Amino acid sequence: MPSSNALLHADKLTCIREDRILFEALSCQFNQGDIVQIAGPNGAGKTSLLRILAGLSQPFEGEVHFQNQPLHKNVELYNQNLTYIGHLAGIKGEMTAQENLAFYLAMQGLPPHAAEQTLENVNLLGFEDALASHLSAGQHRRIALARLWQCQKPIWILDEPFTAIDKQGVKNLENLFVEHAKQGGCVILTTHQDLAIDAQLVKTIELEYQLV
Repeated sequence: MPSSNALLHADKLTCIREDRILFEALSCQFNQGDIVQIAGPNGAGKTSLLRILAGLSQPFEGEVHFQNQPLHKNVELYNQNLTYIGHLAGIKGEMTAQENLAFYLAMQGLPPHAAEQTLENVNLLGFEDALASHLSAGQHRRIALARLWQCQKPIWILDEPFTAIDKQGVKNLENLFVEHAKQGGCVILTTHQDLAIDAQLVKTIELEYQLV
C-alpha cells in the first residue's frame, strides 16, 4: 500500500523486450520530495522503465498508479502533473531557440518574455535567435531542459538529462532538482555520471542486466 505522500507507485512491473526479460516483479514508490536515480548497465532497462512510468509504454505485467488510480484510468490528469524529457528533445527546427521555449511556456500559461532568462540557465544566450535546425543535438537538449526552470508540474522524469551539458550546467540542474524536491516535487532520472547531490537526498533503484 503506497504511503500518503506517494506521487507515483509501480506495482510488480515486468518488462520484456525482444524475448528478453529486462526486469521482473519490480515494485517501487516515488514520493513528494524524492530524487530517484535509476541505475544499471546499458541494456538493463533504464529507459524502458522511465517510459513505463511516464505512461508511454506498457509493461508486460504489473501496473503504474497515480493518485491510487491506474494510469490508463487517469491519463489526462497524470499528463497535467508530468514533465518527461527523453532522448528526443521535441524541438521544432523551423523555430528559433527562444520561440521553441516561448511556445512551451505559453502552453503553461507563462509569459513568453521569460524564455530569454530561462535560456541563460542552460548557457544558450547568443543562440536565442538561431533556428533550431542550425543547432546541434546537444543544444536541442538544452532548450528542452530549459523548460524545467519554469515548470510547475510535480513529477519530472528525465532520461540522461546531463548529456551534452557542461560542468556548470550540470551543477545548475542538480541545484534545480534539489529545489524542486524541497518544494514537494519528485525527480526520477537516469544518468551515467555520479550525482554531486547530497547522498542522503538521493534514492537509487538498481537494475541488473539479465543474461536470460
